[in-house]
Parts: sequence; structure tokens; C-alpha cells
Amino acid sequence: MTQELQAELHQGVLVRFFGGFYVAADADGQEYTLRCPKKFRHQRLSPLVGDAVRFTPGQGEEEGWLVEILPRKTECIRPPVANVTLLLVSICPSPEPDLLLVDRLLARAKKQGMKTALIVGKYDLDGGKLLAQMQEEYRGADCPVLGVSARNKEGLDSVRALMRGADCCCLAGQSGVGKSTLLNALLDLQLETGEISEKIQRGKNPTRYAQLLIHDGIRVLDTAGFSLLETEKGMEPEKLQELYPEFQPYIGQCRFQPCLHDREPGCAVTQAVQAGEIDGNRVARYRELLADVRLAWKNRYQ
Repeated sequence: MTQELQAELHQGVLVRFFGGFYVAADADGQEYTLRCPKKFRHQRLSPLVGDAVRFTPGQGEEEGWLVEILPRKTECIRPPVANVTLLLVSICPSPEPDLLLVDRLLARAKKQGMKTALIVGKYDLDGGKLLAQMQEEYRGADCPVLGVSARNKEGLDSVRALMRGADCCCLAGQSGVGKSTLLNALLDLQLETGEISEKIQRGKNPTRYAQLLIHDGIRVLDTAGFSLLETEKGMEPEKLQELYPEFQPYIGQCRFQPCLHDREPGCAVTQAVQAGEIDGNRVARYRELLADVRLAWKNRYQ
């Protein structure tokens, strides 16, 4: 790298992309439109929103160029974003929550060392039933469960407090759960929002691409909703239990070692469910994920 190039390099973070261009913001909030060099594709490097980057800013109306993607702290496949330290998974009474999707997201986040929280939006629509259910199911999961109502401005301060304590947050979840509406209420923004289809009870997705929002000391990634999350390949089935904090007090207490907590005789986790110490629905979904992980591990070389 020449001294001239070194001198004009800027550092910033990718905040969004559009039409093959990337937008980076520097420490002062100044935004730059950048092109991605072909060498990135040859090196199989895909810039992600949230990436810390070095770039040349360009001259006048001419776009600048991405030069380097700095090492990532974390990387999400879906939503495809980088450097998240706190994952906020959003659900609400309608559309009906896909809790298996929630557990997949939480497991992947914990595998990378992210903190997590479950946000129950529109919690007033069902009299707080879903919120109470989630607080029960995730009581030992090291994942705070917070109820919010963007319409009534309830519960927002608790969510803001979590977000202020993180380097970078990501709000993820199904389409139609009100992620953009929640961010509007939290950060006093004017993001486009969607509605729920009354016919099929599914969300219309106004957010098509991830974007990093920086406001009042909070950095949060707004992401497009989704309904599917593929099973992570290459994970040994024995490792999945490590991503469930409520299992940890019982590790090593099962009759057989190793124990996958999949209905083996003398399983301490099963006994904990029977004793009401771990929620049975959470364990049932763990076993669904375990079956997927076992199949992916079996077929890992195919």
C-alpha cells in the first residue's frame, strides 16, 4: 500500500447497501458511497452491513472504494449482518410466533458469544398472555423477556437500557411483528412500516435490506423479516446443549455420558422437566433442533 493511499484511507462502518454500492459512515456520521473491488469476490469476501471497514472516499461526485474489511467480532447468516453484540428477537401475538425459529436464532447468537433478549411486542393485544408464557418458557435461558407496546409507549425504557449497554444491537424476527414500528417508537424515527394480511395473518415486509441506524448513542441494525433459518452445518450434536443455559446445572448428572438429553434413561434434564425446573416446551423444541443437527452432522460431507 502506497503512502499516498495510506494517507487518504478513512475508517468507518457499513450502514447499508443499494444497487451494488455500499454506504459507510465515519466516526463523525459523514456518509460515503463506495464501490466494492472485484478482488473481494475473488477472495470470497462479502461485505456486510455492520462491518468495520477502511476505504478511500472518492473525489467530488465519484464514488470511493472499499479497501479492507476489518476482523469481525460476530457474523450472522440470517439476517446477514456483522459485529452484533446484542440480538433482540422480536415476536408478538399476531402473527403467531414461530418459537422454533426463535430458538434457532438464540442458539446461533449464544454460539458466537452475543447477548440476547426476547422482545414481546404488542403485548397488550392478548392481555399479556404471550408475555407471561415466554417469561415462563425462557426463565432459565439467560435471555431477558421484555413486553413492549409501541402504540401505548409501554416498556420502551427497559429496551433502550439494554440497547445502550451494547456496542451494536440487531433487531430480528418474522415479518409483521412490528420491528420497524418498534424502532420508530424507541428512537423517534420515521421508518416505513407494514401491515398484517388479515387473510393469511402474515406480515408485509417494508424492510427489504439491513441498515445500521445510529441515534442518541444507540447503534441498532434494522433487518428484513424472515420465516426460515437453515440448520447450521458442521455442529457436533453434543455441542447443542452448550447453547442452552438452563441445561448447564444438570450437565454431568445424567446416568449415561455423554447424554444428548433426548429421552435417554436417567437423563437429568428430563427429570428437571418433570420436576418443573425447566420448561417442557423449550426442551421439546431443543429435541427438534437436535434431530436437525444430527441429520446435518450425518450428511456433512455430502
